[in-house]
Amino acid sequence: MKRIPIAGPWITSLEIDYVNDAVANAWYDNANIYHFRFEKAFADYVGVAHAVSLPSCTSGLHLALAALGVGINDEVIVPEITWIATAAPINYVGAIPVFVDVDPTTWCICPDSLEAAITPRTKAVITVDLYGNMADYDRILAIAKKYNIRVIEDAAEAAGARYKGKNAGSFGDVAAFSFHGSKTLTTGEGGMLVTHDRALFDRANFLRDHGRVPGDFSFENSEVAFKYKMSSMQAALGLAQTERLDELIQKKRAAFAWYRERLSGIPGLTMNDPGLDVDATYWMVSIVWNESLRLNKKDVANALAQHGIDTRPFFSPLSSLGAYQHLPGIEACRARNPVSYRLRDCGINLPSSLGLQEVEVDFVCEHLRQIFLKS
Repeated sequence: MKRIPIAGPWITSLEIDYVNDAVANAWYDNANIYHFRFEKAFADYVGVAHAVSLPSCTSGLHLALAALGVGINDEVIVPEITWIATAAPINYVGAIPVFVDVDPTTWCICPDSLEAAITPRTKAVITVDLYGNMADYDRILAIAKKYNIRVIEDAAEAAGARYKGKNAGSFGDVAAFSFHGSKTLTTGEGGMLVTHDRALFDRANFLRDHGRVPGDFSFENSEVAFKYKMSSMQAALGLAQTERLDELIQKKRAAFAWYRERLSGIPGLTMNDPGLDVDATYWMVSIVWNESLRLNKKDVANALAQHGIDTRPFFSPLSSLGAYQHLPGIEACRARNPVSYRLRDCGINLPSSLGLQEVEVDFVCEHLRQIFLKS
């Protein structure tokens, strides 16, 4: 059995044709033609009015915070279980990240933990649609309205997922997506900011191009801002992938179903659980096991790696990272966010490439069963 990668794209002749055309023709007056097409197609898919193509989801979250006016000493709430890219932009704008717990079933932000963390300094919450799942947005939006805080949706991992029939990225004030090479929809590197709010869209467009109005050629910058743009070749690739997004999602869901069938019945083992209200897209197929099994995620990953099976660890709580040990009161997070700390050592992501074959899932699950039945 060849090595089974953790992630990877599905590229067809459509993507290659679009990128070749961009390389040949997307210059001068046509320089932005693929950007416009990609942004419109993606906005239409998500169900929002506006989209801005960017070099990463991180830049999208940074622009969202800046466009909303979040700044020095404001507090922004973020769930513990996510990649640091969710929280780092909070520091970029001089604000303070406040870490809260996740729901034990969905692994997304816990509404009760969110509400308990709100103070007079809270300006926004960044939700995270973890591994293609989605949070309880009815409760989150109600809490945000009650306390007059802004909602930024980190939909980096959830293109095409739905909560009560609405697409990831269509909740709250603004959202950001990732198109990293590992994602379901990829441009190699890249991202997108989406919003219903025209004023916020205009502000983000202004800030992403060194503080000038789009289309202005006078070079009279009125603010010091940022340089966050995507190349035409990336936009062409993204357009083709958007046109195929339903097909890509079907492949992800099929892979999850293969795993679920083969891993069901293992005592103490659970998989991604979207609940009744969510149509998840399973960017990563993830497993979490009961602490009583006394298995460490590094040991499980190493055992699988010996058979050529790539995995990646479940995210560690942000408050446990060295990058945030300087924050006042950071030591209290472990007691305040027990679910996140329980998950830390008891979960991994399994191979979830769009090129994954059913026979490879058989191979992975055979070795997983051996590990868990011996524990």
